[in-house]
Amino acid sequence: MSEATTPDSHSEQASNLGGGNSQGWNWHPELPIEPLPIFNFPPTPVKFARWFANAWLSLSNRIITLLISVATWVYLQPALERCREFELGWIAQMWGRNLALMLVIAGGLHWYFCMRKKQAKRLKYDKREQAQNHKAFTFNDQVLDNMFWSLASGVTIWTAFEVLSMWAFANGYITMLTFSEHPVLFVLWILVIPMFNSAHFYVIHRLLHWPVLYKRFHALHHRNVNIGPWAGISMHPLEHIFYFSSVFVHWLVASHPVHIIYNLHFQALNAVYGHCGFENLLIGGKRRLGLGTFYHQMHHRFFECNYGTAEVPVDVWVKSFHDGSVESREMIRKQRQKLHTA
Repeated sequence: MSEATTPDSHSEQASNLGGGNSQGWNWHPELPIEPLPIFNFPPTPVKFARWFANAWLSLSNRIITLLISVATWVYLQPALERCREFELGWIAQMWGRNLALMLVIAGGLHWYFCMRKKQAKRLKYDKREQAQNHKAFTFNDQVLDNMFWSLASGVTIWTAFEVLSMWAFANGYITMLTFSEHPVLFVLWILVIPMFNSAHFYVIHRLLHWPVLYKRFHALHHRNVNIGPWAGISMHPLEHIFYFSSVFVHWLVASHPVHIIYNLHFQALNAVYGHCGFENLLIGGKRRLGLGTFYHQMHHRFFECNYGTAEVPVDVWVKSFHDGSVESREMIRKQRQKLHTA
């Protein structure tokens, strides 16, 4: 692992940033940040209701992803009867569909934010541009590096998990859960998928920060200190296998193909949104669509914190949560020192 991809060198680079806001950020939300109010104890029903309305009852990124998933199942998914046998035709159809989706979503956000700079640096966490002529990246270019690993490895392994799942459905290895027979369970499963993925992500992400796995595999993703849309699923192939393996829960729990498509779309597209580097999409000067979270942005800068997501606050429970405050930063710094002197 080169010096450019070690946690210490990244942290040193980040700490030398200037910027108009505290701790060298170009912009950050009001600090300290809080996890989502799903697991608050004692419960905070008003906060929960407000979050639920924003997340599920408005045009949020998760609703957009759900609509894309339903449209994919209805219009772009090969009939299950075709999936009983592995054949190049239907597999290629699914791979091409997923490739096009990544090109449109990640490419579109990159074009909007990074090429045309439609929002300039408004609501952008890190003031820097994507790296060019940098030997840490494949092709010496951060964007080309991220595109290669996202498309060549990410889309292919994502599709492989989807292909296996549709084959299993077609052959009766997965119990079918239909909306007509179990509407409540059908909808409930959709609501649970983001939370399950959050817990799964914490587990596999924490494992990938084990030094042996980090140096060999996860360091590729952490080349991106200053993240952008194409960084979302720019990972080593082994990490892609870990990351998309959350879909196997549907082999154990009764599901519908829409649940599997949504699970994989949520994994892929939420990573794109979450790594775009901007908190929100501004249209007419107003915030229209929540995108990147400061929660994960801090993980790319400080490494030994915020391994999961705000959905299921495992980081809070195990005391690896960085809330953006100076006090929290000092706590993480001390934990890093203990880790590297152990």
